[in-house]
Amino acid sequence: MEPALFRRWPGLAGRVPHRPLLPRPTPVAPVPLVGAPEGVLWVKRDERSCPLYGGNKPRKLEFVLGHALARDARRLVTTGGIGTHHGLATTVLGRDAGLATTLVLVDQPLTDEVRHTLLLLSAWGAELVWGGNVAGTAARVAGVLASSTARGERPYLVATGGSSSRGNAGFVSAALELAEQVKADLLPEPAEAWVPIGTGGTLAGLAAGLRLAGLRTRVVGVLVSDILPPSERSLARAAGATLARLRAAEPAIPEVSLTPGDVTVIRDQLGPGYGAPTAAAEEAVAEASAWDLQLETTYTGKCVAALLERASHGELGEGPVLFWNTYNAIDMEASAPAPLDPAFLPAPFRRRLG
Repeated sequence: MEPALFRRWPGLAGRVPHRPLLPRPTPVAPVPLVGAPEGVLWVKRDERSCPLYGGNKPRKLEFVLGHALARDARRLVTTGGIGTHHGLATTVLGRDAGLATTLVLVDQPLTDEVRHTLLLLSAWGAELVWGGNVAGTAARVAGVLASSTARGERPYLVATGGSSSRGNAGFVSAALELAEQVKADLLPEPAEAWVPIGTGGTLAGLAAGLRLAGLRTRVVGVLVSDILPPSERSLARAAGATLARLRAAEPAIPEVSLTPGDVTVIRDQLGPGYGAPTAAAEEAVAEASAWDLQLETTYTGKCVAALLERASHGELGEGPVLFWNTYNAIDMEASAPAPLDPAFLPAPFRRRLG
């Protein structure tokens, strides 16, 4: 599928590197929210955005991988927690593009979901490097890049979460896709669009794209990470940088500006920290299963928990409110090229699993 960004400004297609990953726009559908009027809550079903790996990651990686391939890179290098979904998506989609992946990983609480994802990272062929904490990870990344360069691999550093002005363009395009669906009467124009905030690229790109699309939808982000958490100010800056990159490639894109007051950040669902489950998130995951949605407790569960709390106090108004499901619902174990075996993990990760 040609991204909505290129449909709106065709000149970008020849100037912005892009590797197509999404075969079609992801559907939108109403969600029956107990105690709320019909049509208040909708969902944008990105969980099956790409046949290889669903969720929000392929939207960013379409542009990141396109640039890496244009640079003749042979290895991707990126960072995340030991249960990083971004790292898994980068590994899987990079592998499909013929690129190797090295992941330098920060420790996080060891839940069943994190354990499973770590084993998937190994099974899909990622080179795993223990970073420990943020400072240790930064030092190890520098070493990985130097070693890879010495091997002639032309390594390409992918920002954590894919959240860079290049990757965020994927969610500028996503917002334009949503605007096309509103215009086609597939859903009413949302008053709010809700997303979890990890590194913040999804929200920044979405906020920028909604402004370009001329929608009045306000983006609401639910903070799920205490590792270098983005603020309203940094999110507005990221949105501006993304728009500046796109305008540099296509001057016909209008100049729009965002301020910290243009986004809402909810901070009361984080719990003990990044990756730590909360009772509210677990309840939200269970509630969403009745909507035929698969969530998890690190990102999407905490976002829906905040939504449900607002709804319980009658604070969603008449809506419509759109929940953007950023979780991958594709079974990555079924298609993994190797078994999920702790014995294949490097020693620091085996010790972490106990």
